Amino acid sequence: MITDREFIRIVNYVKYHYGIDLSQKRTLVAGRLENYLVRNGYSGYDEYMGKVESCPEGKEAKNLINVLTTNHTYFMRESIHFDYMKKVVLPQLKVKEAGEKDLRIWSAASSTGEEPYTLAMLLMDYFGIEHGAWDTKVLATDVSTKVLEHATRGVYLKEQIEPLPDKWKQRYFRSMGGDEYKVKDELKSEVIFRQFNLMNPFPFRRRFHVVFLRNVMIYFEDETKYQLIEKIYNHMEPGGYLFIGTTESLDRSKTKFQYVEPSIYRKQVM
Repeated sequence: MITDREFIRIVNYVKYHYGIDLSQKRTLVAGRLENYLVRNGYSGYDEYMGKVESCPEGKEAKNLINVLTTNHTYFMRESIHFDYMKKVVLPQLKVKEAGEKDLRIWSAASSTGEEPYTLAMLLMDYFGIEHGAWDTKVLATDVSTKVLEHATRGVYLKEQIEPLPDKWKQRYFRSMGGDEYKVKDELKSEVIFRQFNLMNPFPFRRRFHVVFLRNVMIYFEDETKYQLIEKIYNHMEPGGYLFIGTTESLDRSKTKFQYVEPSIYRKQVM
């Protein structure tokens, strides 16, 4: 049984290092960590957190966030965003960036890879035979190394890829026998996976045209959330689009982003 003191120690550590508020997630924290501690021979939460705190960049600190973060996603999740990309955003960007032919798109909470792979397929499908002349690689980041390993491996069950259009399934996936399908190299090469903590300073040299930040801010307190939104705004091209989860919203008095429609925002065009 986790004590109040042990729980608060874990909550404070995760909030300080990752911006994630677990103060109302006691059952989740205890349920996930108890099994982990037993499997790895720890005498209790204090011994484990001592190891974590002594080396914030070490293996156990990474395992802590891997164990505690929930990563539920699927192909074509919240498909209205991909429809809007195809009908509105990509036609605008194709004209705007016709000179450089360089689109910078960031999947900022990429989890097990379904979102960035869907974006990459959408881009390849939209540009068609012109795709080779464009740089449309998708940057995909997540704080969890565990989900990034899954994404990089690119193996999904038949039922997981079922929502995709048949032509995408045939072109971008190959059967591994049984119910497993693997992302083909043609698609895998279009996504760059990196471990990244959204609380850290942004290292990006160039600004993004599109950022997907979906279903991650629910873990952040308001102050942390709007600090992150401001950082993203400052790292976006004028006229760039921000997509958040369909159950999420931004207080327009607290952000410079302009509201477009539910869960879609845009940086002002200069």
